[in-house]
Amino acid sequence: MAEARQLLTDIRLQLRQQAWRPVYTVATDQRRVPTRDGAAQLTDLGTVSGRDNLGQAILLRLLTPRGELAGLGHPQYGSRLHELIGRPNSETTRNLAKLHILEALREERRVAKVVEVAVEPPPDGRPRDRVSIRLRVVPLGESRVLDLGPFTLEL
Repeated sequence: MAEARQLLTDIRLQLRQQAWRPVYTVATDQRRVPTRDGAAQLTDLGTVSGRDNLGQAILLRLLTPRGELAGLGHPQYGSRLHELIGRPNSETTRNLAKLHILEALREERRVAKVVEVAVEPPPDGRPRDRVSIRLRVVPLGESRVLDLGPFTLEL
């Protein structure tokens, strides 16, 4: 199945560590090119396309505080999840997280439909300051569901 053009291509990010706060770096791809002397190894920026690009874009939108990019002309970009830091891991807080995620997804034009947003306490109950998030969305121009997560949000 050909991937929809509207899902685009972007620089691929790579998770380096997530002990307290996720840290991403730009991923790279290696390629060999022929030269007069044989071949040379080159390093390019890694790219991500189609459904993977949409998944990365959604994650970045959720990790960016809403309004952070207002100075660049994108006042609605991001989410309000950062407002939940320091709140108790209660049903109310989990419902607010779900609401903030739905608000952010509404701004993503490449999402045709949100199928599911699940915000749950960790399965084993520890650590109590984290929630597990799973998303299921249908990309624009497609019928297959894109599953994202589970990923963890620290409160």
